[in-house]
Amino acid sequence: MENFDPAIGSLENGEDHTAFAAPIKVIIDTDPGIDDSMAILMAFQKSEIEVLGLTTIFGNVSTEDATRNALLLCEIAGHPEVPVAEGSHEPLKGGKPRVADFVHGSDGLGNIFLPPPAGKKIETSASEFLVEKVSQYPDEVSILALGPLTNLALAIKRDSSFASKVKKIVILGGAFFAAGNVNPASEANIFGDPEAADVVFTCGADITIVGINITTQVKFSDADLAKIRNSKGKHSHILCEMCKFYRDWHVKSDGVYGIFLHDPVSFTALVRPDLFTYKKGVVRVETLGICAGHTLMDQGLKKWNAINPWTGYSPVSVAWTVDVPLVLSFIKESLMKP
Repeated sequence: MENFDPAIGSLENGEDHTAFAAPIKVIIDTDPGIDDSMAILMAFQKSEIEVLGLTTIFGNVSTEDATRNALLLCEIAGHPEVPVAEGSHEPLKGGKPRVADFVHGSDGLGNIFLPPPAGKKIETSASEFLVEKVSQYPDEVSILALGPLTNLALAIKRDSSFASKVKKIVILGGAFFAAGNVNPASEANIFGDPEAADVVFTCGADITIVGINITTQVKFSDADLAKIRNSKGKHSHILCEMCKFYRDWHVKSDGVYGIFLHDPVSFTALVRPDLFTYKKGVVRVETLGICAGHTLMDQGLKKWNAINPWTGYSPVSVAWTVDVPLVLSFIKESLMKP
């Protein structure tokens, strides 16, 4: 049995051996979102993952709509018992949040307009829920953060020991030494709340950041989407219905006949970190001016002669390369699982 990692629960070739490892406790902080929906349904399909709850944030939709969609996704996955905690309705500094309905549709799910969920959000706020679960299971809870990082920043501010108690935080965000997707400087999740991102990146937790310099390398073509639609995948039909709107936006915006897989790639980095390489360094976020939301890592290439804004903070891991064929295969197999 080669290259088995009990923390991952799989072999390097993707064969599951989850019986050897306890499930990974995960909270998904999310703004669903079409590619969020893919990642969430993938998580529910994986026996090596125990989803403790979903926390919601603005981004692809308003926070209120993100909560509705999170409840719907729990029900679609067959897990209506999983708690959904609603998060902040605005960035840390206040003001109206940016909402990308032009990417995901007015309902966030590609304008398929599902009936309202039967379930209700819990009374606990997202930041309270994050603190509660990380305190209940110290060093056991991983967080998959798929939207702006407001809820995590609020949790860090609420509990000074949060960063030391969380097992791992995997973040979809940033554009490391690459162009952004909101403007040339910034990626959408970090642009949505730059102050929160800077709080999280410098909090000292074990953090892996997957930027769009990585996720835009991993795409479903029209042929891939057709293959998934025609498969016996448990959720393949509804996901492909959502993807029609998303795919058409990619054609108009990027000239891509298919879709980028931002959130599924980030989920893959949580459960199959071996499919990526990483660089470690301190990451800071610009919070003002035309470069607000820009992520910049000190790569450690120089010994600085003076203290600067990167000095004294713990390094984080930034995804640097990706095994595109194996990640694509992992995502396809997950979405086509009956």
